[in-house]
Amino acid sequence: MITSVSHSPKIILVALLAVTPLLAPMVPALPKPAAKVLRHVVFFKFKDSANPQQVKEVEDAFRALPSKINFIRGFEWGTNVSPENLNQGYTHCFFLTFDSDKDRDAYLVHPAHKEFGQLLGPVLDKVTVIDYWAKP
Repeated sequence: MITSVSHSPKIILVALLAVTPLLAPMVPALPKPAAKVLRHVVFFKFKDSANPQQVKEVEDAFRALPSKINFIRGFEWGTNVSPENLNQGYTHCFFLTFDSDKDRDAYLVHPAHKEFGQLLGPVLDKVTVIDYWAKP
């Protein structure tokens, strides 16, 4: 014997809303389109004569640039901790993200960046810079 059961649309909607969060983990998320961003990676090797206070002054000044230059979209930094001993004397890495090469170019000539560059002269032995378009 077949029995017909009639449910109101309201009850069906409530049931679907209750089950949906349980099903969400089973549905694979579509990959988000990767934004095209320009990475600007800077490595510093300080002079042997640079004292810890001078190095800290450079670190603090570089860390302050994102608050002074609105073209910088992302910023992080750190010091070398690699056990491979392949750093060739470079101890510091600063990693900046820009939306475009135009923004990076504006950063390079910005007065705050120029002022920061003046601080480096007495303490910096070498600098290496690599820019690249990030790819997923």
